[in-house]
Amino acid sequence: MIASADTTQQEQPEHAITTEKLNLWYGTFQAMFDIDLKIKNGIITSMIGPSGCGKSTFLRSVNRINERLGYVRIDGSINVFDHNIYDPAVELVQVRKQIGMVFQRPNPLPVSIRDNVLFGHRLHNKGNEAAKKNQDEIVEESLRQVLLWDQVKDKLNHKATELSLEEQQKLCIARLLPVKPRVLLMDEPCSALDPKGTAAVEELIWELRGKYTILIVTHNMAQARRASDECIFMLMGKVVEHSATEDLFVTPKNKQTADYIEGRYG
Repeated sequence: MIASADTTQQEQPEHAITTEKLNLWYGTFQAMFDIDLKIKNGIITSMIGPSGCGKSTFLRSVNRINERLGYVRIDGSINVFDHNIYDPAVELVQVRKQIGMVFQRPNPLPVSIRDNVLFGHRLHNKGNEAAKKNQDEIVEESLRQVLLWDQVKDKLNHKATELSLEEQQKLCIARLLPVKPRVLLMDEPCSALDPKGTAAVEELIWELRGKYTILIVTHNMAQARRASDECIFMLMGKVVEHSATEDLFVTPKNKQTADYIEGRYG
């Protein structure tokens, strides 16, 4: 079982996600090749690269979403806080509790804002009467963390689908927080948003930095440069370069990285 988010910073390992010789196939097509990565705890790491290079596949492997597809085969290892998430003894529900996922388009439930925030909390605390007593505090704290409380505090019983796309995306992040995840995976979280909404979500991501380990996939290189501490460049299912974001963009070590950043392909 992955350790609780209540673990103190001193007890946490340096790296939140570590992979070794990670390979993945969709049927006979190999989508990832020998992925060796060490993603640091408590920072924002972005993944960039052309469409189809393996970024989203990697993200979905860390949350064990890919395994729902019967034709997917994985070998190698993925350790989250030093626990192998593919170990048979690890329960999928615990993986999903500790590793939250935010998708390209907001997917709020067609219920109230309040019920959206409490969805995961209720799911993981069925039959726990004590957990029902502090739901108002949970709702407020979660919405404050995602910088949404002031906008919605007077309409918590309104349908979440009435919110703007930007607010819906923030709400989807808020929905993850009551179960105390340690890792937030974000797959193109701003792709459906206008520039104003993108700026608001980027601000939120920086607000969450340090409280969570955040791994964000983006096609927007300007966003990767603005909104991450470290950056990973992938190409054709392989990791080409992983370094501090500013170093990767200013002084890339690999010619393929430089070619991509300068727009020569992709």
